[in-house]
Formats: sequence, structure tokens, C-alpha cells
Amino acid sequence: MAAITASLVKELREITGAGMMDCKKALQETDGNIEEAIEYLRINGQAKAEKKASRIAAEGLVMADVENDKSAAIVEVNSETDFVAKNAEFQQFVKCVAKQALNTSCGTVDALLGEAWNDDPSKTVQEALVEKIATIGEKIDIRRFAQIKTDGCVVSYIHGGGRIGVLVAADTDVVNDEIRTMLKNIAMQVAAMSPKYISDADVDSEYLAHEKSILFEQAKAENAELPEKKQKPEHIIEKMVDGRLKKELKEVCLMDQVYVQNTDLSVGQYVDITSKDNNANLKITEFIRFETGEGIEKKQEDFAAEVAAQLSK
Repeated sequence: MAAITASLVKELREITGAGMMDCKKALQETDGNIEEAIEYLRINGQAKAEKKASRIAAEGLVMADVENDKSAAIVEVNSETDFVAKNAEFQQFVKCVAKQALNTSCGTVDALLGEAWNDDPSKTVQEALVEKIATIGEKIDIRRFAQIKTDGCVVSYIHGGGRIGVLVAADTDVVNDEIRTMLKNIAMQVAAMSPKYISDADVDSEYLAHEKSILFEQAKAENAELPEKKQKPEHIIEKMVDGRLKKELKEVCLMDQVYVQNTDLSVGQYVDITSKDNNANLKITEFIRFETGEGIEKKQEDFAAEVAAQLSK
């Protein structure tokens, strides 16, 4: 076997854009033949995949998979463009990733990528991903996943063709169509109103202290702008702040939000009414909300200029 030197690996990396270890392996497999190594990387998808690694993938889809009302998983898989997100092959891949996430015991994406791919156990999830990147021709990223397992009931809701996905779980001794519908409606509420907590009992003390300090400074500034005779004492300002904080919590706590499908009710009241009608002891225990691309800085592109650049190559 020919000696695989660092300079040879570097040369192959510069030609293909593939990772250092992938280049070394390709050269080992082809006895140091550069042309054959390039072909090896192309066949295995690494050349295309690694060249796209620096691109921003902020589009894509959120999908969920639910099994027997008791276990569910939700995933976000990103692509570079919404064109690919609408592609049937990409959508099928995301569906398979959701099924993978439902059945995995892994706790991180990195661990998930290293396990056997359910659709073809002869390859890993990472290898299946690399193949899909090579086939579709765009960077694809399995960004995150989450699971819920319950003895009660869990449902999913996907909004906007995969732009937002929600899981909602409840402890309940009754699981029927009305309960499932109620939980689906709660999931729609979560998708629309994006609460942070289930109830005020779940709000962490750090969040409360932070919000209260901001509201207090705002109230003091407002008070200072009033004529001296109309300015309020500090204990009155504190009561004002407490009132404003309670109002804010009604917006961020799911059970206290106004129920969007019947504004005469809070979400908590809607849950109580449905539970009573079905003789169910029910409590919402968890929700997860994924929105495609949230937190990712999207690259602003001039589409016309990009097309022109491609045509000039």
C-alpha cells in the first residue's frame, strides 16, 4: 500500500472539500490514487456533503410521530431553501428521522447520528444523512429532537405544513376521542400563542425576579415623569408592579391564557369543562413547541444575483 502522506490528504481535501478523516480513509481505500479517491468520496456522498457544511440551513420541516397515545417524538430537520422543504424526498426523509427519534434511547443529536438507521441498519443515521445531502444537493441538518412518554395521553399538531410542531401530554384516566380532540386544541393554542410555562406554579424564580426588576424600573421611570404632587410612594409602585406581573404571567402561562377558540374561557377552564364532561381526572403535564429555524440567523440572499452567478459558471 502506498504511503498516505499529510500532503496527499491535504491535496484531496482541497479538491473535494471533504473532511480530513474522510480524505484519509478514501486514500487508504484506493491505495493513494487521487482520482479514485475523489470517485470514492463522490460515491459515498462526502465530497458534496462536506462542501455544504459551512452553508446556513434555516429552512426545513418540523415533524412528529406518535405511537398508541403513549409515546411521541418531534424533530426539526433543516434545509437551505424552502424549495427543498417542499420536496417529497426530503419530506419522506424527515418522516423517517421522526420515527428514528421516537424509537431511540439517545439523548442527543450526535448520539442519534451514530446509531443504526432504522430504514437500513447497515448504515448509520449520519451516513443516511450524507447520502440524502448528496442526492438532494443541499445542506441538510438534523438540528434537534425531543420525546414525550406518558401513561396518560400525548398528541401532536403540525402547523403550516411543518413550520411549527407541538406535542402536548396529559396525565388522564380517560382517553377517548373527545380527550384527544381537547389535547389537539391545546396543541393548536401552544402553536399560536407560544406559552413559556404550563401554569404560574411552573414559573422559575429567576424569571420572576428578572421580569419584576424590569417592570419596577419601568414603573419608577414613569412615576418620575409625573408632577411631584402626583408621584406615588414606593409601596404603591410595588403593588402596580405586582399587578403588571400577574397580567404578564397570564400571557406566558398556558392555563391562564385566553382560549383562542372561545375567548370567554381561559385554557384552564376549557380543560376543566372537557375533563368534567368526560368524567376524567386530567392534568396537562408537558408541552414541546418547535418552530423551524428559530434562533438561526438566516442569510439574506439576492435570488436574481444567485441565479446569474450560477449561469455564469
